[in-house]
Amino acid sequence: MALFEHGDISIEVDEDGFMAEPDLWTEEIAAALATTEGVDAMTDEHWKVVNYIREYVAEFGTAPMIRKLCKGTVPLKQIYELFPSGPAKGACKVAGLAKPTGCV
Repeated sequence: MALFEHGDISIEVDEDGFMAEPDLWTEEIAAALATTEGVDAMTDEHWKVVNYIREYVAEFGTAPMIRKLCKGTVPLKQIYELFPSGPAKGACKVAGLAKPTGCV
């Protein structure tokens, strides 16, 4: 495991930058991880996507499929504007999930 450090944040991440211990997630960690995705500041739209993903995982135990994510938050084009590497790599990483294995 690698160590991700940003300001006062120091967490273990896998080779793709996903949190090794998702239970340690906080909004501060999310904002720090967002910088690795080209996001300098989290907006309300970023939080809408991140919180939807986290709530979905808490309820269903898996990340939402892209179609479900878009229906519950913002259009896919906007997700890519918010998280340039996309919903699986970018949004799920910032949401503190383990790396998704299927189609998000």
